[in-house]
Amino acid sequence: MVKDGDRMRNAIVMAAGKGTRMKSFQSKVMHPIIDRPMLGYIIDALRAVQVERIVIVVGYQAQTIQEAFPDCEFALQEPQLGTGHAVMQCQQLKDATGDTLVINGDGPCIQPETLEKLFQANQDASLTLLTSILDDGAHYGRIIRDETGQVQAIVEAKDCTPEQLKVKEINAGMYCFKNEDLFNHIHELQPNNAQKEYYLTDMVKILAAQGKKVNGMVIEDRDEVMGINDCIELYKAYTWMRDKINLEWMRQGVQIVDPQRTVIGKDVQIGHDVLIGPNVEILGKTIIHDYVTILPGSIIEDAIIGEGAVIDSSKVVGTSVKSQEKVGPMAFIHSG
Repeated sequence: MVKDGDRMRNAIVMAAGKGTRMKSFQSKVMHPIIDRPMLGYIIDALRAVQVERIVIVVGYQAQTIQEAFPDCEFALQEPQLGTGHAVMQCQQLKDATGDTLVINGDGPCIQPETLEKLFQANQDASLTLLTSILDDGAHYGRIIRDETGQVQAIVEAKDCTPEQLKVKEINAGMYCFKNEDLFNHIHELQPNNAQKEYYLTDMVKILAAQGKKVNGMVIEDRDEVMGINDCIELYKAYTWMRDKINLEWMRQGVQIVDPQRTVIGKDVQIGHDVLIGPNVEILGKTIIHDYVTILPGSIIEDAIIGEGAVIDSSKVVGTSVKSQEKVGPMAFIHSG
């Protein structure tokens, strides 16, 4: 499907790093949140806004990621020499048309609505970057604009003048490029920094110097761009996502007795007049029909629960429960 007046939509997802602060042998982007790897949420959001080609940049445990997302394309980054270097590996996109989103694989909370706004904001620009306003910009790169509001550069905190450090607008680490401009100029990046890495952020200066338009789009909910580097931040993203999903269902009339002790996956469907007790998990592609009661301590995964059924402290996996049927207490029913 093609959007924006027949302009293609592409995406490059950065997922090559190990994530050493997770203190895990598992690739960081494959750590689960609710019922899928964190990378899965980003792929879902990209698909929701009709991104046609998704290239995942892999390195550490590349095969695991390739097996988990077989409908995506891949580029190998070995060794890993920065964000700009990661994009250089995506040569399969060099002749593509349209817009290309560059996004980190460890930011699972990003919403499709934000990605759509980013694509729309880039219609008349060469590059649009997502920014955020912080009272204290801390160690983040500062967005430097000219008097007309055009972004001229992203300056890393350690390189900022005292005046630049007062800037509250920071780089949120997500970019939407005109694909032709990205690949025509990506090889102009130079590793002129202490890390000897190729920074994608330097593309702002390169494109601005060519007289091309660079936009900055401020994100409304900063939590959407939270990155995950350790298990504490993983928990923060999990609670954000759990609360967002539960509040949406409560707005639609689902009675969740204790939302802080209820976990519902993003693909679950729930009817009306449904009561969900505490310590319940509803996961996968489960469908809960109207007037269902799910009592405390139940786990339901990839199941269909018929109208008026009662699940009493039981586990239901990969099967159907008939209308008005009562399951449990302490039952385990599954396919086969």
